[in-house]
Amino acid sequence: MTKNNLTTIQKGYLHRRNRWMIVTSLLVILTLILSTTMLLLGNTRYPLEVVLRVLMGEEIRGASFAIGTIRLPRMLSGLLVGIAFGIAGSTFQTMLRNPLASPDIIGVTSGSSVAAVFCILVLELSGSIVSIAAVITGLIVAILIYLLSKGGSFSGGKLILIGIGVQAMLSAVISYLLLRASQYDVPGALRWLSGSLNGMQMSSIPVLFLIVFIFGLVILLLGRHLKILELGEQLAITLGLNANQTRILLVLSSVFLIAFATSVTGPVAFVAFLAGPIAGRLIGNGTSNTLPAGLVGAILVLGADLIGQYAFDTRFPVGIITGILGSPYLLILLIQMNRRGGSS
Repeated sequence: MTKNNLTTIQKGYLHRRNRWMIVTSLLVILTLILSTTMLLLGNTRYPLEVVLRVLMGEEIRGASFAIGTIRLPRMLSGLLVGIAFGIAGSTFQTMLRNPLASPDIIGVTSGSSVAAVFCILVLELSGSIVSIAAVITGLIVAILIYLLSKGGSFSGGKLILIGIGVQAMLSAVISYLLLRASQYDVPGALRWLSGSLNGMQMSSIPVLFLIVFIFGLVILLLGRHLKILELGEQLAITLGLNANQTRILLVLSSVFLIAFATSVTGPVAFVAFLAGPIAGRLIGNGTSNTLPAGLVGAILVLGADLIGQYAFDTRFPVGIITGILGSPYLLILLIQMNRRGGSS
């Protein structure tokens, strides 16, 4: 390899790294702006100085309750859930090399949703018990999808098809439960299914933060292995990577993120589906997509919640807004994939 070739490679590497750092920094700044805006806005608008004083622990009549009890848990849950959905969705899409391989497309979030709806409508439970049931069922469904797709040899396409089939079945179960339930219980289940930041409490934040930190860190540390898996299983094995062990770690970490995030806010539609592709377009090829995807996920959730709360006469849950944003992209993606399939 000549010196000129080495110089070109080094320049390309520096360009990709600088672009990644600039884009990630801008995403962090935008996330901070949206987070701050959520603390400032409400029925009563407080200046930034008052918000900072409340966050420092000062008791201010009216402001302490509005900011510390209502707005801060809402903002933190939206931030953490968005990061969880973004990282998990990007990991699935990269690992399976398919933009349709998002947890809310292949049935992982539907597993959590079935458990939550069953607990709310049939068992008449609420609170942490519903969250625990949602997490456990989400994990069970994810493991079942993975095991079914692993028959013979692992195939990303097989996993996606099985996941879509499982999601259709679970969606039918949810519809049945809603139809059979008392009309007085249905609104609570529908609020959960729509994906909402309403009623968030600080008590749920520490566990959510711990889960996002631990499993998000695991995925970040496996970032290089994830890029190798993206090249294909045979090449990954040739390069000395234990593909099965790495894939299991990535799948379990992603599923824990999705399940816990879903158990807190419900299935916020299309955040996991959109975050990875948007982040990929921003940072380009050749660099890790994990952290930018997490930040894009947070921006989508925070931004959609602000739009749903203040852009219309009626207040809409965050999942309604993200669903409106994600549906056109899904249709466009399916049309593009159909054209590529038809021309090949």
